Amino acid sequence: MTIPIKALVVDDEAAIRRLLRGSLGHAGYHVVEAENARAALAALAIDKPDVVLLDLGLPDRDGLELVPLIKATDAALLVVSARDSTEEKVAALDLGADDYVTKPFDTHEVHARIRAALRARRRSEGTETIVSFAQVRVDLGARRVTRDGEEVHLTPKEYGFLAELCRHPGRVVSHAQLLRAVWGAGHESDVEYLRVAARGVRRKLEDVDVENSAIRNEPGVGYRLMA
Repeated sequence: MTIPIKALVVDDEAAIRRLLRGSLGHAGYHVVEAENARAALAALAIDKPDVVLLDLGLPDRDGLELVPLIKATDAALLVVSARDSTEEKVAALDLGADDYVTKPFDTHEVHARIRAALRARRRSEGTETIVSFAQVRVDLGARRVTRDGEEVHLTPKEYGFLAELCRHPGRVVSHAQLLRAVWGAGHESDVEYLRVAARGVRRKLEDVDVENSAIRNEPGVGYRLMA
């Protein structure tokens, strides 16, 4: 018997909860709802969801305050909000959100983002160590990158940049997170380093233009690997 994935939908709009409950339920998820922050925290403790879909505009508390509390439970977290500013997206991602979708949204896109966030969680737990895209295979355990079966040499920074994206496939990794992981604390504002690394990785691994690259730039926010 397959245990369904448990999803907690936190939103004060009944129509949004109803839409997500229907689409997720049809896809086989077990859906729990919360209309405010207080109910969300209670559901986190009682229902222990695998993934949380969080609106930021809650009536009793700013949703951003809940992000670190949710991530402390090991649940994957997808922010689904009408707030569409770059600053809000960066803040949510830096606090630990796995991804950010703005309203109005396409339910198929939300489902894809949830699957990506859950894959990233499994990989962070060490249950997945190989990521593939196009003709590229990245073995994180062996620190080995191949293209069409041939090993590709990346510089240490290029590999670090790619590996960090591979640890979170399908989700946006913020500039600050990438820079801390690869270049260390104190380099969070050196975004040009990321542009150089991205160009190097694309040149060595792909024969496509930037728009068709698996390594997507999210302007002002970060990068995403479409694995």
